[in-house]
This record gives sequence, structure tokens and C-alpha cells, in this order.
Amino acid sequence: QVQLVESGGGLVQAGDSLRLSCAASGRAFKSYTMAWFRQAPGKEREFVAAIGWSGSNTYYADSVKGRFTISRDNGKNTGYLQMNSLKPEDTAVYYCAADVDLGRRPNDYSSWGQGIQVTVSS
Repeated sequence: QVQLVESGGGLVQAGDSLRLSCAASGRAFKSYTMAWFRQAPGKEREFVAAIGWSGSNTYYADSVKGRFTISRDNGKNTGYLQMNSLKPEDTAVYYCAADVDLGRRPNDYSSWGQGIQVTVSS
């Protein structure tokens, strides 16, 4: 497992951009898939995006495709989620997660950050 810490959240207006970062501890991160999930009040945690260990393969939820970009810098042990054209429905607590294999379900990941709030006002 790795330790993950998110940063970069905040309050923005609709149409604005934010970049979330996920700093990881441990050399194992370089060989792990990394993903972002989000959870809005009263809703289940949902998949947002994932990226393979090399950064070559990326996957997105339909709701964010074309607006969000996931990336990683293994030299810095850090992953990113660039969020553009934000909408009020993107408001949620965002979590980064990591594990050996790629998946789209929360149960596919054993390492989680503490979460960070993103609020988009209309």
C-alpha cells in the first residue's frame, strides 16, 4: 500500500478550472494504477478517472470525458486531475486511490487519500 494526500480543492464558479494533486509516499506508487473518485452528499462514491502505471492508458467516466484530464509524474510520486469547464454537479469530495490493478469500483482500490472538497457554484 501507499499513503496518498490530495490537495488543490476549493470553491470555484461554474466554467472555472481546478487542478487536484495526489502526493504518494513509497516507491510502489510507480507501479500502481491511480484513480480519482468523488462522492457528493447523499450519493455513492463514483469513479471519475484512472491512469495506468506508465501513464499511457487513461480511462474516464462519461460525465467528465472531454473536461477532465488525469495524469501522473512518477518522478515526483504525484498524480493529477485537471478539471476544466466545471459544473455545479461536479461538487463533491474527491478522493485519489491506488492499487496494482485498474478498476472502476471503489472496492478495486486498497489505498485511499483523505479526500478534498471541490465546490462549484452556479
